[in-house]
Amino acid sequence: MKTTILFVCLLVKPAFGTTVAVDREAMQSAWVHDTLEKVDNRSNYMGDVDSTFFTINLLQQSQQQDTTKAPLSDEELAKKLANPVAAMISVPFQGNYDRKIGPNNDGDRYQLNFQPVVPIELNDDWNLISRTIVPIIDQNNILPGSGRQKGVGDVLQSFFFSPRKPTDSGWILGAGPVFLLPTASNDLLGAEKWGAGPTFVGLRQEGPWTYGLLANHIWSFAGNKNRADISSTYAQPFASYTTKDAWTFTAQTEMTYNWKTDEWSIPLEGTAAKMLSFGNQKVTIFGGLKYWVDSPDSGPQGLGFRFGITLLFPN
Repeated sequence: MKTTILFVCLLVKPAFGTTVAVDREAMQSAWVHDTLEKVDNRSNYMGDVDSTFFTINLLQQSQQQDTTKAPLSDEELAKKLANPVAAMISVPFQGNYDRKIGPNNDGDRYQLNFQPVVPIELNDDWNLISRTIVPIIDQNNILPGSGRQKGVGDVLQSFFFSPRKPTDSGWILGAGPVFLLPTASNDLLGAEKWGAGPTFVGLRQEGPWTYGLLANHIWSFAGNKNRADISSTYAQPFASYTTKDAWTFTAQTEMTYNWKTDEWSIPLEGTAAKMLSFGNQKVTIFGGLKYWVDSPDSGPQGLGFRFGITLLFPN
């Protein structure tokens, strides 16, 4: 640009009057020098501005990269799944097989529990965790002459209001209402009662260990008057250990006490689960045994089996 300005100035240089020409040439030279100095200053200024904006842009990109969370490892996902009120969508399909049911111990039941868990972020401090159990049942001879029934049982719906952060002592807590819905497709697959009550969960996670208690109590308040009223307490103490290669071993019991009949149902359960990937889909496959320590006379006896798969949606 300096060469262009100088070339223009030379073209317009006058050819008359040596003194006047010299003076005018001096003035033109001074004007060119001053103009070039302003252009250089402006160029330096714009370069500084461009450099500043470029630096700010790099800082912003770096900050965004720093705040982007890395995907959870399989071990971390497996441990998160061990938390009943984790802020992660999971969809378990839990199969259960029990036998020696009924007064003659000749009945059996296969029950597939569809159990979606959906977290809802209420604010910066609280989550609402929805846990639904939809039982799909195939049972035979649970009562003398009853034959076989297939269909949907009563739905159990729980809501846990859970702080997003553990307590100062490390406890993860949740509490809320639980509802029993009379959705059974056959009289022998459900209680034909509406029920409600409180539910609670408390647990700690230390290293590879997760341990705690999930409990509820349900009272019936409406439904078929010819069916027995409900007042039952459910308690599920549990402990699990997660390995570095995403195996989880769990020991628990799912005991129920019927306050109306003064009867216990107590199975001891042990399961093993492995975190796997099918493409981008994370899944857990699990299986194990249960043993009925106590149950009503018409309840299951001896050994039972548990198996299934859980779909995970960590994002």
